[in-house]
Amino acid sequence: MEKNQFAAHGFAWFATYAQGLRQILHWAEQCAANNQLGPLEQLILQISFGEYTSQLLGGIPISASEIVRPHDLGLDDEDTAAFLTPPVRTLIEQANSAAARQALSDLIVQTHHGSFGEHGIHDEALLLARQQFSRFVDEQVIPPAQSWHLNNDLIPREIIQRMADLGVFGLTLPEDDGGLGLGKIAMAMITEELSRGSLAVGSLSTRSEIAAELIRAHGTQQQQQKYLAKIAAGEILPTAVFTEPDVGSDLASIKTRAIRNGDAYAITGNKTWITHGARADLMTLLVRTGSPKDGYKGLSMFLAEKPPGTEQDPFPANGMSGQEIEVLGYRGMKEFEIAFDGFTVPVDALLGGEEGQGFKQLMATFETARIQTAARSVGVAQSALELAFQYAEDRKQFSKPLTAYPRIAGKLAFMAAETMMARQLTYFAAREKDSGKRCDIEAGMAKLLAARIAWTNADSAVQIFGGMGYALETPISRVLCDARILNIFEGTAEIQAQIIARGLIGNRN
Repeated sequence: MEKNQFAAHGFAWFATYAQGLRQILHWAEQCAANNQLGPLEQLILQISFGEYTSQLLGGIPISASEIVRPHDLGLDDEDTAAFLTPPVRTLIEQANSAAARQALSDLIVQTHHGSFGEHGIHDEALLLARQQFSRFVDEQVIPPAQSWHLNNDLIPREIIQRMADLGVFGLTLPEDDGGLGLGKIAMAMITEELSRGSLAVGSLSTRSEIAAELIRAHGTQQQQQKYLAKIAAGEILPTAVFTEPDVGSDLASIKTRAIRNGDAYAITGNKTWITHGARADLMTLLVRTGSPKDGYKGLSMFLAEKPPGTEQDPFPANGMSGQEIEVLGYRGMKEFEIAFDGFTVPVDALLGGEEGQGFKQLMATFETARIQTAARSVGVAQSALELAFQYAEDRKQFSKPLTAYPRIAGKLAFMAAETMMARQLTYFAAREKDSGKRCDIEAGMAKLLAARIAWTNADSAVQIFGGMGYALETPISRVLCDARILNIFEGTAEIQAQIIARGLIGNRN
């Protein structure tokens, strides 16, 4: 796998494209079954198939400097000829034409840049929830989001309280645990809407979702009773404390240690990239309780309480210190480095009450975390799309709006088509999770593709804005900064491709 990494990761991208096409087709079929397949939806489907079949044959951009082509996977002319059937040739040559893109752009302008996310969804409760959160975002998140970014302000407490009142922090928890009892598809839809307004706002619930899933699946009865209802109500804000300065995805190399002394553990070591670390009340803290030679088996998860910090004293707990990592975007929660020097946690803070289970417990949350990150990416992609359409419609050059120019219209149309592709792939992964199926491959595909689309949408939008897109005062500059992190956190694009390839090859064998 490592020696042939480029081919293996290319295989993952080819498979992701194939799954994306299946899901955009499924969406169109659902639209048709409910009399929603109009000209706009048909064009999204047509353009998606036209471009993606062309890239499958000619090369998929898997990063800004890498394109994977069929021959990189060992395919020859006979293989590509088998793919290039007359219908596929027609799609490649005609489906993604300049005329089709202009027509789609014109239709989207007429519909006021709607997300069309409700098409193919026919659960009345889900549709009402989406509309409710859409109003909340339009009225309370989008107007102040740019000032939060520019001033590096924390998301105001009143916004967090309003989100708690709407049930954001307990979406998927059962009602008996204080939640709303909804599924991952609801989580994806609502996360998308929140992220459309602000990536940080859309990410606030991610740590609550991870903590609640850890506690509900692996916690003792006492831990479940103590924390779940309070997390759902927003009374406890968790943070995930996993990454270390020299340890990203290689969790087996974690060095931060917990040494038991009577009825408590003393934590010593360093953690980094801790989102919302100062304000949080509870840390899901992954540390080593065993020997370094134990690797993954020596890791344990703690539910470590801490007092929330202030700007002047971000980490007031004994045995704990830290400092902010200033970042380009993804502001509103802040990132921190944290040092533990004898920070104590009680024995009953050990998740599940058993040492050595931390890695297994954490792994069980990765599917949900990546589905949610895919949904965050779709929200950012949608935000870039809406901002670009609005600017292009309002901006006049040589007596015409920018939307009248073919290359601008072409960018906008393809942004819309790819955003729908990412959305449907994310919903597919969420449905698989809701059905109880293992979906690490599907979640990885959704995260892989949606994160790339968020970035390319944001980049295209800045190009459409021109000079104003580079100005700090313009929201699209914030969206660009936010979009860049999505290919990195919750597993980089390279890690996602590795997971997908390994899973597909393992399943095939």
